Amino acid sequence: MADTKGNDKPAEVVENGEVPKETKSIHRIRANSTIMHLNKILEADEAYVIGKRGQYTPVGAYLAGDEIIKIALEHGAQLIHPGYGFLSENAEFARNVEKAGLIFVGPSPDVIDSLGDKVSARRLAIAANVPVVPGTEGAVERFEEVKDFTDKYGFPVIIKAAFGGGGRGMRVVRDPESLQESFERATSEAKSAFGNGTVFVERFLDKPKHIEVQLLGDNQGNIVHLYERDCSVQRRHQKVVEVAPAKDLPTETRDAILKDAVKLAKSVNYRNAGTAEFLVDQQNRYYFIEINPRIQVEHTITEEITGIDIVAAQIQIAAGATLAQLGLTQDRISTRGFAIQCRITTENPAKGFAPDTGRIEVYRSAGGNGVRLDGGNGFAGAVITPFYDSLLTKLSCHASSYEIARRKAVRALTEFRIRGVSVNTGFIISLLAHPVFIDGNCWTTFIDDTPELFDLVGSQNRAQKLLAYLGDLIVNGSSIKGQVGDPKLKSEIIIPQLLDDAGRHIDVSQPCTKGWRNIIVEQGPAAFAKAVREYKGTLVMDTTWRDAHQSLLATRVRTVDLCNIAKETSHGLHNLYSLECWGGATFDVAMRFLYEDPWDRLRKMRKLIPNIPFQMLLRGANGVAYSSLPDNAIEHFVEQAKQNGVDIFRVFDALNDIDQLEVGIKAVQKAGGVVEGTVCYSGDMLNPKKKYNLPYYIDLVDKLVGLGIHVLGIKDMAGVLKPHAAKLLIGSIREKYPDLPIHVHTHDSAGTGVASMVACAQAGADAVDACSDSMSGMTSQPSINALLASLEGSDLDPGLNVHHVRALDTYWSQLRLLYSPFEAHLTGPDPEVYEHEIPGGQLTNMMFQAQQLGLGSQWLETKKAYEEANDLLGDIVKVTPTSKVVGDLAQFMVSNKLTAEDVKRRAKELDFPGSVLEFFEGLMGQPYGGFPEPLRSDALRGRRKLDKRPGLFLEPIDFEKVRRELAKKYGSPVTECDVASYVMYPKVFDDYKAFQQTFGDLSVLPTKYFLSKPEIGEEFHVELEKGKILILKLLAVGPLSENTGQREVFYEMNGEVRQVTVEDKKASIENVRRPKADPNDSSQVGAPMAGVLVELRVHEGSDVKKGDPIAVLSAMKMEMVISAPHNGKVASLQVRDGDSVDGTDLVCKIVKA
Repeated sequence: MADTKGNDKPAEVVENGEVPKETKSIHRIRANSTIMHLNKILEADEAYVIGKRGQYTPVGAYLAGDEIIKIALEHGAQLIHPGYGFLSENAEFARNVEKAGLIFVGPSPDVIDSLGDKVSARRLAIAANVPVVPGTEGAVERFEEVKDFTDKYGFPVIIKAAFGGGGRGMRVVRDPESLQESFERATSEAKSAFGNGTVFVERFLDKPKHIEVQLLGDNQGNIVHLYERDCSVQRRHQKVVEVAPAKDLPTETRDAILKDAVKLAKSVNYRNAGTAEFLVDQQNRYYFIEINPRIQVEHTITEEITGIDIVAAQIQIAAGATLAQLGLTQDRISTRGFAIQCRITTENPAKGFAPDTGRIEVYRSAGGNGVRLDGGNGFAGAVITPFYDSLLTKLSCHASSYEIARRKAVRALTEFRIRGVSVNTGFIISLLAHPVFIDGNCWTTFIDDTPELFDLVGSQNRAQKLLAYLGDLIVNGSSIKGQVGDPKLKSEIIIPQLLDDAGRHIDVSQPCTKGWRNIIVEQGPAAFAKAVREYKGTLVMDTTWRDAHQSLLATRVRTVDLCNIAKETSHGLHNLYSLECWGGATFDVAMRFLYEDPWDRLRKMRKLIPNIPFQMLLRGANGVAYSSLPDNAIEHFVEQAKQNGVDIFRVFDALNDIDQLEVGIKAVQKAGGVVEGTVCYSGDMLNPKKKYNLPYYIDLVDKLVGLGIHVLGIKDMAGVLKPHAAKLLIGSIREKYPDLPIHVHTHDSAGTGVASMVACAQAGADAVDACSDSMSGMTSQPSINALLASLEGSDLDPGLNVHHVRALDTYWSQLRLLYSPFEAHLTGPDPEVYEHEIPGGQLTNMMFQAQQLGLGSQWLETKKAYEEANDLLGDIVKVTPTSKVVGDLAQFMVSNKLTAEDVKRRAKELDFPGSVLEFFEGLMGQPYGGFPEPLRSDALRGRRKLDKRPGLFLEPIDFEKVRRELAKKYGSPVTECDVASYVMYPKVFDDYKAFQQTFGDLSVLPTKYFLSKPEIGEEFHVELEKGKILILKLLAVGPLSENTGQREVFYEMNGEVRQVTVEDKKASIENVRRPKADPNDSSQVGAPMAGVLVELRVHEGSDVKKGDPIAVLSAMKMEMVISAPHNGKVASLQVRDGDSVDGTDLVCKIVKA
């Protein structure tokens, strides 16, 4: 193409969201460019604001033609290029430009009049003998005219704005019921977008292709076509993906369309660029729709296949060049290959393509051979508002064939990284990969007709979410409950190396294959129990991975820190009876406080330690919850636990209720796990005045054996099993059941743990508990090294390599410093445990709770109150959840300065903690010896009393319903582990998922940076997955924005600058944010997207039916009706006409009728 009219006079471009293409073309022909804009400066030599601040609305500024012409004259512009829309089709503006002595880059005003009005264009087509779709004779303004047409031609019909395009002012109507509403919305949109609400009506063709022809005409009546584009892939009548040329369009149809397009253009003496648009039905019959008297967004792919710069040609033609001078004669225009354009927008396809708004935090674009980008607002830091097109950039991919161009487009789309707003890239990839698109057979409603396009795999956005968490930590401090201060450990943890007997390093790159689990896997639970019983030594269960850190560090040890020592543990402790590493409190704490998936933890540990049996704590009929659940919930949970790696289930009940125990035992038997039926030890068996004596325990063991357990567990949760009592209890059981494996669990609260475990071993126990030295003692378990030393040289030697045990402890000693913010700061054994009987795991939690309740200075009183509370409740067995009942009542008594007598006397008027009332109701089972009366009845005051296990009164879980609910909330796929978690802890699971949606999977983040912020300039690594490593460095924290209460946090990530915006929770902000609609509350109606409420249809007290319009929302030149989700009454209205709202802002509440 020849360059003509090159000069240094400016050409003015009216910005409409995507301008750089125009400025580039202007520069190419050696002219200067000026941009008229509302409040932005892009790639022009000069830029001027239209109007004063606040003078125009965003759309109004684009329509301020007189102001634009005035600026152009003031600054010496010669031409005005109107961009893609708005003024480009406004004949009056074109006339005013020419009257001012300027050149309008486009058709003549008269041509815009005749073609910009679709009714006039239709008449011209009929006159030129070009086929058209049946429609109204002219424009219509009244609904009655529309109804007359539908009465004659039937449905479906399409209502179109007569003076504009781009899908605005356009509605497809398929039934009489929605006709009037659609007419009103179309006319309203048309008036808002184009200043004229006139529309016309056509018969709607089913599944047609949308083919458009690119035209160029000069000032001497010469017209050429640049071939066609297939623009069939649309949503809301706006194009999404375009292809040039159309694939597999029959040659005779193509030739006829091109010929008629040129004929129409010549009939009106068309000049400059324009587009003739046609529909092609399934029989390859074509119908003229309109001629757009402007450049189209998708012109770029025509440029790619023809090599012609259309915008440059526009300007040169406007400046007087002929097509011949530009080398643009029809015989010299040909196509080469195929090009595909994808419009990347800030829209959420899963929500009906609702436009999204906000700040772009990350913007990385694609590149490479045959990849072209024409940008709009796509850059990091850009703020996407609801006032303009949602277009970020146009991706055009050119190749020698359609298939290669398609693959190139898919590859380029996957290279994009856009964070901070929703984008449609995933949807476009899904579309390009669909067989219909691959075959080139799409139609105009293909998107609407193909729901599987919306089965999207959401962007993980892992890095930006992780940066958001770090930003919140940096600005607001740690959000981890119970944390006090930062970790004491500042250096990296050193992983110990294990040596064999010859002093050589043991290769731990692969897990060990020797271990007791092989028997479970190969021969089953019964064979395992038999082998344990036949083993001559005393086996050990290591509790370091669960109960030890629960007792000392509030259960806060994270998955990453367990997995970091897993392979070494697999080798060094392969002869363990089991590794206690899951269940109990670790399950909900993982989600509640560590924001981790407990099932993911189990699977990761299992993969790394395939040889040692995993043991979990199962609370009988409660599963891992704190109250009873339906029986099928327990079965389902146990089944998932077994499938994901648990081998031994230590089943206990907080009240030793055999009916509750039976539920858990049967569930484990059904799942094929090792059943360790457990007796909870309480009191002092040696004291004849105590409630729980030897006959009580033997009777309970008899019942457990009768249920078919594989192993008997003795759970000494408070560490009150004295050595002599241990010998008596274990010896008596062993005498009665010589073939029954016995496993004893204890805490070292009183300092006698090692002695008690040795006594148990000597009395016939097969396995006892201990933990790594650095994690042992006090409320935790006895020291494993002390236990090994006590049994060394005897027939009861556990068979563990003491050097390996000590080497592994060097890891745990470092780790304890890393988790120092959760230390309970106990200084030594507590012999008072024999009096208050507070379980080891509960004692540290109670100390923290006492601090939170302001009772820290009254800790001694709290422990004394615990004794009194236990007596008030009937001297119950105390383990989760009954231990919580006693603890809650104790703290209630201390807070309210109540004695035991006060509680008895005032029980009818006191507002007891919820856990106490649940206990009295019987929701935790039946205590041995019954409930204390009259305290129970006085406290309940008429509430129900259960005399059987609670599960009998609970409806079975409808798992299919749960799956549907979770899929609706969080999308697919929903795993059975998700279902199990939700059934156990619905709110905790919801909170965990909400946290993950905001901050992602934090299990990959090193604990140092999970708990404490990095220093400015500090570099650290995060491995998202194998081979994907983030190299992060904190660069700066920005100042507080007083208007928003937010700060910008800047990082360097893999060499690129990234930023996140963080709310400073300590700052007071000036603007008050609207409440958000709760998606789980059907009464709350939220805004589907950001925009302006242009019309409210209801008021407080209005009666509405499902589907009734509540309000009309205008956003990004589109109007959307917000409808009532159900019948009811508007209880509260949170907005007014003209209010700006963000997506999900609460609009109103509708109380169901």
